[in-house]
Amino acid sequence: MLTAFGAMIVTLMMIFYALESRSRWFTFAFGFACWGSATYGWLAGTWPFGVVETIWGIIAFQKWYRLKRI
Repeated sequence: MLTAFGAMIVTLMMIFYALESRSRWFTFAFGFACWGSATYGWLAGTWPFGVVETIWGIIAFQKWYRLKRI
């Protein structure tokens, strides 16, 4: 079950990342997908992966916020 969650969330991350240029809402969705991936990392016991994905989520939300102001 955990592996299926990880595969699904990483697939969503890739899709949202590829579509980021179309709408700032894909950047927002990418941020949530990063945090989902971080959750997978923490649950799977790979805490370095969880840390990196948490940081990527923060970066994505900062980017979304900057795009909102434009």
